[in-house]
Amino acid sequence: MIKHFLSVLGFVIISFTVQGMSHFIINEAHFASIGFARAEPILAFGILVMVLEGIILTLALAAYKPNQVTIKDGLMLSLAFGLFLASYIALVEPSKYAVPSIVDWIKIETTASLVQFVAFGLILGYIHSKFQPKEA
Repeated sequence: MIKHFLSVLGFVIISFTVQGMSHFIINEAHFASIGFARAEPILAFGILVMVLEGIILTLALAAYKPNQVTIKDGLMLSLAFGLFLASYIALVEPSKYAVPSIVDWIKIETTASLVQFVAFGLILGYIHSKFQPKEA
């Protein structure tokens, strides 16, 4: 159970850090130029989604590979989920909304997602590798 708690906590911390830096520091002007964005995001919804995604990822890794988990396993699973999620965020959202620059949108969202899911994948694999049943 501790591996799941630590994995979810890790996902929230990494996601909050990467996405927060992208939205509010590195790409602040880009996001400020989006006319449909809220001036003050509803932070509780974002945290709720991070917790849910973290739960899905940690349970998926445990189901996929219950024993002998490696850091590579966590990385590959996280990248697969990241590709799934980022493909929507990076490609579909700018096709539905009038974003200032589709190319910039794709670059920003793809980069942030890659950093987020690589960092988390390494942590996920590490946590699961440290909290697994010992061989007899």
